[in-house]
Amino acid sequence: MDINTTAATVSNVAENTGGLDAGHLMETAIDEELFKFNSDDTPLMSLMLKARRVKVNSPEVDHYVIEGQEATFTTSAAHTDNSLTQAILPMEASDRYLARRYTTLLARGIAGYDNANNPTPGAWLMLFVIGHDTNTGNPIVRAVNGPLTQGSDELRKVPAIPKGTVMVVLANSLYETQKEVDPDVMVPRPTRIYLQKRGMNQVVSDYFESQRKRIPFSKAVLAEQAIANFKVRGNRTLWAGRASKFKVDVPMMGMQLVYTTEGLRWQFRRSVTAPGKWTIEKVIALAKMFFTGEDCPKTALLLAGKDLLESLQCIKYTDHPEIRITTKTNRLGWSVTNFHTVFGDIEIKREPTLDRLGWSHSGALIGENRLVHYVYSAEHSFSDRVEGEEATRNGILIWDAVALKGDCHLWINGDDEPLRSNDDNILMWDNGEAPVTARLDNVSAVQFFADCNDGDTEMKAGETWRPEGIDGKVNWIKL
Repeated sequence: MDINTTAATVSNVAENTGGLDAGHLMETAIDEELFKFNSDDTPLMSLMLKARRVKVNSPEVDHYVIEGQEATFTTSAAHTDNSLTQAILPMEASDRYLARRYTTLLARGIAGYDNANNPTPGAWLMLFVIGHDTNTGNPIVRAVNGPLTQGSDELRKVPAIPKGTVMVVLANSLYETQKEVDPDVMVPRPTRIYLQKRGMNQVVSDYFESQRKRIPFSKAVLAEQAIANFKVRGNRTLWAGRASKFKVDVPMMGMQLVYTTEGLRWQFRRSVTAPGKWTIEKVIALAKMFFTGEDCPKTALLLAGKDLLESLQCIKYTDHPEIRITTKTNRLGWSVTNFHTVFGDIEIKREPTLDRLGWSHSGALIGENRLVHYVYSAEHSFSDRVEGEEATRNGILIWDAVALKGDCHLWINGDDEPLRSNDDNILMWDNGEAPVTARLDNVSAVQFFADCNDGDTEMKAGETWRPEGIDGKVNWIKL
């Protein structure tokens, strides 16, 4: 019986239990656990309720994902003329705010020069930003430790800098009397979050209530089943709902807005794909990605589908006797599997909703203190008499949404979903042959767990490379 849509009358109960006549229900034994709501069935909703609660005054919220400023960027084209004492550094428009005037930059992997004009591999080239090109907006740089034309020269030349060179942003360097500098340009880009109004109604007739002693479940048990159903469906929405806003025509009320919230699955901006078997090395690499970014949380909670959970449990640990997998009760009161790494602990828990949504091989690595629970109308219950009927309507109403904060979170794409072009997609590769171009579509970086050779490029196990130009021959850039 659908508690949310079917009135709990004696006749309806009779019909749904074999068509017995009203008043002739039989007293039978009831499995109490069948109706008991288990919070383990809705971990994401439980996690949301523990998250930082933000009361808002509108069902539309501008959600700012504010994290630490980026530490690096890459050059968008090559600088080839190495005879100049200053050069325009090509970079993406979205990164130009990082290279403010008087900022110093370290060109990773590009050798600097000593005072004897000898290249010094391992001592990287440092650049100094003196301004910006009026046409392109790219920074104009000098080389702090570039090559000299003559030993007495005060200004050094800017050597060749290949496309894709990683630039590390260092502190600014001011002249002797300077006290004013360009402010850091931090313009966080908001995401519009819609809060979804969810409700549950239960109608119990007065006659049904008077017969409760003869019926093998009480109003409380009915309500428990209804709430369980309400929360399970809500948990699916928190994972997979899509954001929208549209109008509906309400009788006697005119046009009103309906909001649907964006599920957590679509809020992730980083994903990991790991074809093949899961190994300890891959789990440790996962922890490294999670705990070593600009936004570094203290704890990691992995909500996993059943097949991903099975793969993690079946890892061969004999080659790593120092690794211990333990069971513990975390601060949320859940019994979790704890995987200890040198970067931090990953608490693993099964999320049944992922199985129901078709993501049984996937999972979400979440910083549990990096969630926000937006509430427009706090959860409240009501009890009304149904007009014109001998019945009472009991219900729950809530208007809320959950959103990710920071950029530490990772989606583990184990069900071979297409990768989104705007996301940071990492491929874990343990095959001795380099991945084919079809596998590299929308891949941002490849982390190798086996030595590979792709023509003239050799990738070693443990290295991370970025593929470019995959429509033709892949150009590999080491990160």
